[in-house]
Amino acid sequence: MRAVILGVDGYLGWALALRLVARGHEVLGIDNLSTRRFSNEVGADSAFPLPSPEERERAVKKHLGGSFKFVVGDVRDKNLLDETIRGFKPDVVVHFAEQRSAPYSMKDYEHARYTLENNIITTLNLLYSVAEIDPSIHILKMGTMGEYGTPNFDIPESAFVEAVVNGKKDVIPTPKWGGSFYHWSKIFDTYLLLYKGRLSNLTITDIMQGPVYGTRTEEITDESLRTRFDFDETWGTVINRYCVEAVLGLPLTPYGKGKQTRGFISLEDSVEALRILLENPPKQGEYRVVNQFAEIYNVTQLAHIVKEAAEQLGMRVDITHVRNPRVEAEEHYYNPEIKVLPSLGFRPKKNIKEETKVMLKDLLPYKNRLERFKEAIMPKTHWK
Repeated sequence: MRAVILGVDGYLGWALALRLVARGHEVLGIDNLSTRRFSNEVGADSAFPLPSPEERERAVKKHLGGSFKFVVGDVRDKNLLDETIRGFKPDVVVHFAEQRSAPYSMKDYEHARYTLENNIITTLNLLYSVAEIDPSIHILKMGTMGEYGTPNFDIPESAFVEAVVNGKKDVIPTPKWGGSFYHWSKIFDTYLLLYKGRLSNLTITDIMQGPVYGTRTEEITDESLRTRFDFDETWGTVINRYCVEAVLGLPLTPYGKGKQTRGFISLEDSVEALRILLENPPKQGEYRVVNQFAEIYNVTQLAHIVKEAAEQLGMRVDITHVRNPRVEAEEHYYNPEIKVLPSLGFRPKKNIKEETKVMLKDLLPYKNRLERFKEAIMPKTHWK
């Protein structure tokens, strides 16, 4: 399989590239390195130092062999995308080239505008490039479980549902309600995929993934192969943030009541699920939505899991609830459906309790580096 990964320098993009190369697939990655710049903008950085694109390319060839190329470029440039697809002739294009932070999108007007423009334009460019050059290419795009919000109904793994409005029945897109401008951009992505996909008979997998945690996958066997790991209030996911707080001796900080509930998945299980979906594409012209998570917890439960793991490693850890900077339901019903991945044979290998210990052990040697960025951990971005 020949795969183009848009956003290859990111947390998931890099880990997926390693998995595909290790499996013998040919990979070309594109990234404009924006997450590196944006992380520095908020006074943070990856927990693990990141090699340059050239060094990353050499590291893959040294440790994994195979075929991998890293192109520095911006897929808001449709000409670049067209040239890449025509030249590389991929079987699949993986779309991770989006601004991925809800807090970043909520900082002010400029950050909201950038998020909407970047995310929607890159998706539109990809849809038109594939439709114009080779409609048989499988598009796999990363969405988020956050698109659904926190509805008081079971979240279906389906693009459409039956609805009754004023006594009349019809089939409508599954209701969604974003919790940030980032989430609204992803919702609009979904509608673009549905609409243009149907117009041009495109083959699409749209993944609704829960928050990801973890420091490594099977392929990350050397420091030069590390993926980025964010832990600040803007870019870090909740478990990753808790683990760094524990390493630094800071209190773990659930927001508000701490009963916000989500479906979580480890980095290893995420890339394996993605690998399975790529190697088992939908039928030509099919739009496939996939809910991708492994375990459901609220953020206070997660804090206690990290606390227990840290204390087993000799750390002293407290938990302190802080004022919630977001506008969100802090207590809610949460029951998403998941059937596509199990039907393809996916079974999670990792669990949060075991993986948290691995994360803490991986982060401890970088304690001095983490100290430099600890001021970026506490929330500074407020939704109102």
